[in-house]
Amino acid sequence: MTELKDRLIAMIKSPGPISVAAYMDLCLHDRRNGYYATRPGLGHDFITAPEISQIFGELIGLWLVNEWRALGAPRDFSLIEVGPGRGTLMADALRAGQNEPAFLEALNLHFVEPSPVLQQNLARQFQAQNPVFLEQFDQVDTAQPVLVIANEWLDCLPVQHFVRVGEAWHERVVGLDDQDELTFGLNPDALPPDIHPDARLDALEVQPGLSALVEAAETLLSETKGRLLLVDYGLLNGMPSDTLRAFKDGQQIHPLANPGRSDLTCDVDFARLAYLAKQRLIATEGPVSQSQFLLSLGAEARLNQLVKRHPDQADALYQGIRRLTDPADMGDRFQVLCLSSQGLPAPAAF
Repeated sequence: MTELKDRLIAMIKSPGPISVAAYMDLCLHDRRNGYYATRPGLGHDFITAPEISQIFGELIGLWLVNEWRALGAPRDFSLIEVGPGRGTLMADALRAGQNEPAFLEALNLHFVEPSPVLQQNLARQFQAQNPVFLEQFDQVDTAQPVLVIANEWLDCLPVQHFVRVGEAWHERVVGLDDQDELTFGLNPDALPPDIHPDARLDALEVQPGLSALVEAAETLLSETKGRLLLVDYGLLNGMPSDTLRAFKDGQQIHPLANPGRSDLTCDVDFARLAYLAKQRLIATEGPVSQSQFLLSLGAEARLNQLVKRHPDQADALYQGIRRLTDPADMGDRFQVLCLSSQGLPAPAAF
């Protein structure tokens, strides 16, 4: 039994079951025993697009240069990555930006990353850029224009579960069974009758953090010029119903099996995210599939360049970009959304 599991059991015994969102938040973000604070598992428990192919980060870098120009090529701007992990995406992006020295000279690098372990690694890796670390997205400074990127960050925002029983809806909670083991259950109190989730569904997931993100984005993009590029897996249309899952050592396990020692994730409701952004009058492009986004930025041309330079690595290079763009793999599974200040030209690849 882990320390976090002990703490969860104690919490549930008094005063009672906790929401799925509270469970997920503790498992991932608890400062003492949370997954990201103690065992960042990129390449071990899970792998992200930048780890699969360098082309992903390089194309993001070219996109950033283009959008920096769209901002008027400011002499100072904030380049912010939310959830940078091991820094692979940013390293590839900055390498691609070397063809535009003024872009590299103008950027002030920021990482939104609360994990002390990852902060230390990133500080060493990007020592030349002297990065600034922020703990929350809403701490981004508005004193200068901003470009924000976030790859596979939204999926770790805690999710609430709701289940329909007859005509009533109940929130799913995490409680204890007769052996004091963690188990899913339902809050006996139904949701208020004026709350009407989609009647076509028997279960529903909601990430409250999407509303908070859009609220912070509205403030940021109204106080300074900028764009946010959000990449994650999720739905173009429809609402997620029951997608919470856990991964450990590259294998999917039960979400309650190993709290704090496995990665918890869920699908992102991109349709809702775009709707919320448009409601706040944020310029919104997409979502588009990752396949469309990368191919529009020149993924095939970059692949051909790399194969020509490294013919001995041709198969690995091809398999990497195939995995990212194939509709049957990550190509349609991942979506890309761009949020911008009003008055800017349309972003590239949308």
